[in-house]
Amino acid sequence: MLVGFALYMVWDQFYWWGEREDYSFGYLVPLFAAYVIYDRWPVIRSYLFFGRGPDDSSESGAAGSGPTELFEWIALAGFIGAAGLYGIGALLRGVTGPQNPASLAIAAGFAGVMLCTVFIFTKESADGKPMPLKRRIALTCLFLFPALIWLLSAPLVSVLEKQIKVFLLTKVTVVVFSLFDLLGYELEREGNVLILPDGQVGVEEACSGIRSLTACLFAGSFLASVFLNRFWKKILLVCAAMVFAVVTNLMRSIFLTLWAYYNGSQAIDEHWVLPLIGDIGTVHDVTGMAILGVTCIGLILLLPIFNFRLKDFDDGLEEHVETDEPEPQQ
Repeated sequence: MLVGFALYMVWDQFYWWGEREDYSFGYLVPLFAAYVIYDRWPVIRSYLFFGRGPDDSSESGAAGSGPTELFEWIALAGFIGAAGLYGIGALLRGVTGPQNPASLAIAAGFAGVMLCTVFIFTKESADGKPMPLKRRIALTCLFLFPALIWLLSAPLVSVLEKQIKVFLLTKVTVVVFSLFDLLGYELEREGNVLILPDGQVGVEEACSGIRSLTACLFAGSFLASVFLNRFWKKILLVCAAMVFAVVTNLMRSIFLTLWAYYNGSQAIDEHWVLPLIGDIGTVHDVTGMAILGVTCIGLILLLPIFNFRLKDFDDGLEEHVETDEPEPQQ
């Protein structure tokens, strides 16, 4: 059932991945979701067959009645609601064709169905022993990334997406204008347009940063799910991805405005030609791809910091002290 739902959802979102450049990263979502399940399969298998994680040596105890039954009823209600939402989205998609609300409803419905299904059907392990509530929740959490990542690769509702774009556009324009005005550059601001001595620069929707924001959220979510082992660390890395996306896009807008100030507003759309490589695209497009690369590199460099444990440092220090300690004389 889940595979069938996933295939239909991929077919639906495939349209947006090809039509909109800001969602072209969606082609990687099925591969990354499958890889996360493959990477976690030994842990998932341990829960399914033995009722516990590979690092948990304790036996499965009683599943409990009070809290467990409450969570089971919540999961059942969530499954019914998510399946209904998926059905409404699929029906809307089949009748009207591709549209934002349908794709978002399908993605949200699939996420709910997947998580509720994992919880409902893990009431017992393969040996017939009841699985405790805590371990059922831990097993369900292993599927958070494969279930929720589709919400990023599906387009937002037009009204919400427009509000986010307008908010980011306004903030980027105000910050760029204020910085240049503080540094003594001659320019004026009319809405989202910066009037320079030699032409004008319009901060368009592509410069709002929503493209880099969604792509960086996807990259941060994948890195967090694969390389971090604490939930708070995962949330913190995703938040860092959002901050990196906003800051790097602001730096890009400052660079483009500075480039247009000294080379003319038309210089932004001129193509960069490098020796031995040739045309690599316009200045506007090249800088857009560059900030994505810089953000991903920054997130990767944060991983050792997030995985650093003081205990490992103390153990290494103790070993170093013991090796440097002189041997007693005979």
